[in-house]
Amino acid sequence: MIRVGIVGTGMMANQHAIMMGKIRGVALYCAFDLNLESLDLFCAKHSINKTFQTLDEMLADPSLDAICNVTPDRFHKEISIQALKAGKHVFCEKPLAENYQDALEMAEVAKESGLINMVNLSYRAAPVVQKAKKLIESGKIGEVRHVDASYLQSWCNNFSWGGWHDNPAWLWRMSTAHGSKGVLGDVGVHIIDFASYPVGKIETVQANLTHFPKGENGKWKEYTLDANDSALLTVEFENGAMGTIQSTRWASGHANTVKVSIYGTKGGIEIDLSKSMDELQLCSGDKALINHTWKSIKAPKSLNNFKRFIKGIQTGVQDSSDFKRGAEIQKIIDASIESNEQGRKVALDLCD
Repeated sequence: MIRVGIVGTGMMANQHAIMMGKIRGVALYCAFDLNLESLDLFCAKHSINKTFQTLDEMLADPSLDAICNVTPDRFHKEISIQALKAGKHVFCEKPLAENYQDALEMAEVAKESGLINMVNLSYRAAPVVQKAKKLIESGKIGEVRHVDASYLQSWCNNFSWGGWHDNPAWLWRMSTAHGSKGVLGDVGVHIIDFASYPVGKIETVQANLTHFPKGENGKWKEYTLDANDSALLTVEFENGAMGTIQSTRWASGHANTVKVSIYGTKGGIEIDLSKSMDELQLCSGDKALINHTWKSIKAPKSLNNFKRFIKGIQTGVQDSSDFKRGAEIQKIIDASIESNEQGRKVALDLCD
C-alpha cells in the first residue's frame, strides 16, 4: 500500500484526493494546511483521518510514502525540496516554481534523491498527445514546419466557474504579489508542454504579455490585479519549425478549450481536446494532401498523471513529466517574461 499525503487543501486538492483515491493500492493517508478550517472541511469530505500540526511532523512520519504538493506556486520549491530530503516521492502542481533557478534547484535535488518526482502537466496524459508524438516520430507528417497552439478560458468575464471577486483561489492567480505568473504560468504551462512535447525543444521565444483593467483601479481587496491574463508567444523550435502559442482568460464562449495543430512536409495533425481526448485529425498521404482531406484517428488509452506517478513509485521508473521537464518549461516562461519586458526575441540555452 502506497500512503499519500496532501499538502495544501484548496480547490485543486480535491482533484488530487479524488484521483488518488481511485487508484488500487493507494491510501489517502493524511493532509496538512495552515488554514485549519480548510483542512478540516477537506479531510471530512475525503474521509482523511490523520492531520499534523506542522509540515515537519508530517514529513517525519515513516508511514508516509509520497505527497501531492497542491500549494500556491510560491510554496512549491520549499515544500517539494523538504519532502524529497525527507525521503518522500513528490507529485507537484504546476508551474514547478516561480522562476527557472528555483525550478532547476528542485530538479537537481530530485535527481540526487533518486525518488519519483512529477509535475502535473495535465494534458500530457491525453491519449491524443501520446499518439501525435508517435505519428511525428514515425515520419507520418514529414518534417514539422509550423505549430499553432492555444489554451482559451473566459473566467475573467464569465461566471460559469463562479465569480473571481470573492474567491481567493482565483484572485491570487491575478496577482504577481501573491506569486502568480498570470495566465502564462497558470495554463500557459500546459499549452507550452503540449505544443513542444510532440515536436521538440523550443529554441527562441518572442512574447507579448498583458493584463486588462479589472476591479477598482486594478485592485480588489488586498489583491493588485497585475498578472498577465493574455499571452502571445512566437517560438522557433530546435528542428527549425515555427510556432505560435497563445493563452487567455478572456475567450468568451470558451470555458476550457485546448487546441494544437502541427503541420509538416508530408501532412498535418489537428487536435481539439474540448471535442475529444482520444481522437485526432490526420491529413497524410499524396491523395489526402492534394484533396485536403482529413480522417479521424483513434488513440489508444493512456494512464492519467496520478496513475503514472504511482506507477513510477511501484516500478522505480521515472516518468518524463519530471521536475527536469518542469524546469525546462519554467525557463520558457522566464524567457517569455524577459522578451515582453525588453521587446525582443530571447534565445534559450539548450545545453542546460
